Amino acid sequence: MEKIELKVVGLSYSQTQTGAYALILKEKSGNRRLPIIIGGAEAQAIAIPLEKMTPSRPLTHDLFVSFFDDFNIDLKEIIIYNLVEGIFFAKLICHQDGEDVEIDARSSDAVAIALRKEKPIFTYDFILGSAGIVIDEEEVDAENADEELSLEELPAAAHQTSSIEELEKELEVALENENYEKASKLRDQINKLKNQ
Repeated sequence: MEKIELKVVGLSYSQTQTGAYALILKEKSGNRRLPIIIGGAEAQAIAIPLEKMTPSRPLTHDLFVSFFDDFNIDLKEIIIYNLVEGIFFAKLICHQDGEDVEIDARSSDAVAIALRKEKPIFTYDFILGSAGIVIDEEEVDAENADEELSLEELPAAAHQTSSIEELEKELEVALENENYEKASKLRDQINKLKNQ
């Protein structure tokens, strides 16, 4: 299976879940983005290397990096390799003494370590296909953006009867406004309707 390289675009605060954030990963050679909902502590662990900050005492991920360095373990890459019921699975691909070793990890932890070690982040096409959001290069009409209701404002029945086309328009607006959490929910709703 061919790997697709991702880069971290940033973190977005969740407006519907207290203390939650969306980690936004972008396809390096494409226009798909992969939002992953993470907690506040995980977001902080990722924000520190993104902002090039140095904590006064080592955090857990810094400890892992020191461990890798002191014991001559080379982190080659991380791979977000599976998605099951909305949960992403990742692994660290390490090399030591001529052997490759795969270590299972939460995707947020794997990304936090990869950023500290400046190592590549990969996923597979089937994950981007099911959980990725395509960013349209065309500008969304600002008038339409003001008229759109948020996902939370629509009754559940409206979601069931909404056409896929309408939901895709909402998705475009959410992406244009960088509301990745809403975009993620809309993407899931579109996939659910397509599979009915």
